[in-house]
Amino acid sequence: MKLSVDQLKEAPEAFRYPVERDWWAEHFADVEASGAQLVGEPEIRLAARVAAENVHIEGDLEGILDAECARCAKRYRHALQDSFQLVLAPLDEEVGPSDEEGRAALERSGMCLGEDLESGWYRGGEIDLGDFLTEVVSLSIPIQPLCRDDCPGLCPICGIDRTEKNCICEEETKPASPFAALAVLKEKREGSS
Repeated sequence: MKLSVDQLKEAPEAFRYPVERDWWAEHFADVEASGAQLVGEPEIRLAARVAAENVHIEGDLEGILDAECARCAKRYRHALQDSFQLVLAPLDEEVGPSDEEGRAALERSGMCLGEDLESGWYRGGEIDLGDFLTEVVSLSIPIQPLCRDDCPGLCPICGIDRTEKNCICEEETKPASPFAALAVLKEKREGSS
């Protein structure tokens, strides 16, 4: 996922990077281990241009992840979608990265991000966008996959799927107030004195 800075012009040029399965397996083995799987091949589209000496990149990610809902355990399709903007300035030793990790990134890929994911520096005529695009994909993967925001999940007592059927387990076992357990302790203490 390399970009030749020397060949960019002032007018945006379009690029497409399909997220291939081998690349996905290498960078997101933990996601696959959790049971989530890619459906088809996601695609990263971007437009890159130069303005003055700065490299401007805008793009988006589109794909589908087959995941398991963390609440009801049903399989569902999660849209992998994100858009991004990045402005890279040519490396200036006075304002460039001062940390070891930033300098290592410049050596490895020809670019280094700043404090946020929207700006940074580049050096040389070619930059490798692999680490940056890995971060973009990472941010679109849900930490806790949910089939829908208001999914009631499974009953922790009887295990019934509360999206399909209501149960009364919670009503029977739920104390009247959060302080009900303290009232029981107080009664025991008073009874023993």
